[in-house]
Amino acid sequence: MTLTLTDRARTSAPASAPAPEAAPAPAPAPRRAAGREADGLAVASFVLGLVGLLAFNLLLGPTAIVMALLSLARRTRRPGRAYLGLALGVADLVVLAVLVTVNGTVSWNLGG
Repeated sequence: MTLTLTDRARTSAPASAPAPEAAPAPAPAPRRAAGREADGLAVASFVLGLVGLLAFNLLLGPTAIVMALLSLARRTRRPGRAYLGLALGVADLVVLAVLVTVNGTVSWNLGG
């Protein structure tokens, strides 16, 4: 005769004793939400860095850098995008510095 774990509990516990309580289920870990948030930050950093090359360098460059660093600190599953966002954010600031040095302005000048 093979007894399972539940059969042993039933046969060994006296009839008047209350049934043993099951351990409470562990709460779901908030890691998934944090992982999604970090992935979203990595993608947003990449997009903002890319757009920042064309417009709003002064605002979007530092924002892309901060978002990339936050996503890397939160251990994103997309570190490549976070590093690209970081590089594009730095490139935004370099483009801004070149524009200020060459043209003396913070805007693009496509005309001659």
